[in-house]
Amino acid sequence: MASKNTQQSSFISRATRFGVFLALVTALAIWADSIRERFYVFKPSELHLLAQEAISLYPNNTAGVVHHIAASLHETSLSAYLTPNPFPDLLETQKPAPDSQISPLKTEWLFNNAGGAMGTMYILHASITEYLLIFGTPLGTEGHTGRHTADDYFHILEGEQWASEANSLVMERYPTGSQHHLRRGTVKQYKMHEGVWALELAQGWIPLMFPFGFADTFFSTLDFATLWHTIRITGRENIRNLLQGKI
Repeated sequence: MASKNTQQSSFISRATRFGVFLALVTALAIWADSIRERFYVFKPSELHLLAQEAISLYPNNTAGVVHHIAASLHETSLSAYLTPNPFPDLLETQKPAPDSQISPLKTEWLFNNAGGAMGTMYILHASITEYLLIFGTPLGTEGHTGRHTADDYFHILEGEQWASEANSLVMERYPTGSQHHLRRGTVKQYKMHEGVWALELAQGWIPLMFPFGFADTFFSTLDFATLWHTIRITGRENIRNLLQGKI
């Protein structure tokens, strides 16, 4: 009888400690989420204006648009948080040569498979609460947006993106120069036609997006080399920005 009471007491003690630990973790998570915006350094409205400016200056030159966006950001106080310009030596003409649309920073560009869609990305910034990247495809793709703990702002630089919610019989259309805001916690089907490129900003708890971003590697592509390079670049930039005080 004494042994049984001891076991019950031990179980209650462990359950109590676990309950207290869970309550503390939950409280910490709620508190951290309430102050997450303090850690943001990018403003969606300013990036949208910059994207529109770049499109108007180089309407037939997507590499020129990307170069202008990166170069303009590097001229601000945000420069310390950014990776190099993906088109550093680009001659910004409105009639570009075909080879000028190929970035010389080959090892910094990554394939990305997530939610059944495939595209190419170049990471301009990566930290715990934000990422900024160029994402798109010259071929076209379609998939699931994922349901995330971050707001996602998709600034269309070339082409047109389509999207729809589960209860909608009508598609949303986002042409060149527009912004598609996917609010955190929401989900859509989306489609990008041939030659769609975007400046994508995500703001929220970025590490919680990793399972969605990595799942296709384990259950579909088995492209572990790309996964390694994605982790390498993302980790490198997170550490570099943390050392500068950027969470």
